[in-house]
Amino acid sequence: MSASGPHTRFAPDRGLTGRMVTTMFLIGLLYVGFTGVLIVLLKGAWPLIVLLSGGLFVAQFWFSDKITERAMGAHPVTPEQYPQLHGTIDRLCALADMPKPRVAVADNDMPNAFATGRNEQNAVVCVTTGLLRRLEPEELEGVLAHELSHIAHRDVAVMTIAGFLGVLAGAITRIALYSGMMGGNRNNDNNDNAAIMILVVSLVSMVVYAISFLLTRLLSRYRELAADRAAAQLTGRPSALASALTKVTGQIGAIPTEDLRKAQPYNAFYFAPALSAKEVAGQLLSTHPTLEQRLEQLGKISAELGR
Repeated sequence: MSASGPHTRFAPDRGLTGRMVTTMFLIGLLYVGFTGVLIVLLKGAWPLIVLLSGGLFVAQFWFSDKITERAMGAHPVTPEQYPQLHGTIDRLCALADMPKPRVAVADNDMPNAFATGRNEQNAVVCVTTGLLRRLEPEELEGVLAHELSHIAHRDVAVMTIAGFLGVLAGAITRIALYSGMMGGNRNNDNNDNAAIMILVVSLVSMVVYAISFLLTRLLSRYRELAADRAAAQLTGRPSALASALTKVTGQIGAIPTEDLRKAQPYNAFYFAPALSAKEVAGQLLSTHPTLEQRLEQLGKISAELGR
């Protein structure tokens, strides 16, 4: 797995590659072990467990772009509808020597952007109407370069799979427990066994979810810094990206809390997290590094480019 596509000019990132491989290996191992525990504990339900885990995994991987687009209210737009947006992406793709992804817009006042898709051929870059309304052209270019780097580095697919396995662990647990309880007899011994089984499976599920959560958070924070670096180096204008980050983060804090909560399940995909200023301060395990960390890194890149 390479940290940038074989034909792109985005700077490769070996640190990101190593973290993606390690995260996928550990989560895959965790997932296999979890499924094995369920099969041992819930012998009568193993066909359902295997079918569910395999089917949902394939469906999520294959249709991840469509699922994410629909969940976030994105819709494809043409060059005639959004000429500046398409023009900027065309220039960046030519500069990066990469295929142009599908372009989408979400009718949402929260200024943000995201990229999703299992590979370059199925990728989509989406911006909100709130972002388009607030950013200057050079700032928008920085944000779009950031999102395109996620596609080139292929970390979008890794995050999609990694995040989904944690959610799937909970779904399999609920269905497996239901199946196991429905298949048991109703005498006291079986009721005691069922209670123990429910406790053990619940504990295992919580451990699996917690480890998956920590691994994806650590990867997510690093990949955002990697995308900032790659975007700044590609465009040669880290100050424009820094300006966009500052503006977007400040504006998101002014969005109503109810709207932010609706967007928070997808924070790992966004350019900036949908959190209020108070929530950002308390996010020790946020999907994104702090604004200060991102600006400090961009300042260093700007100094390097200046030399």
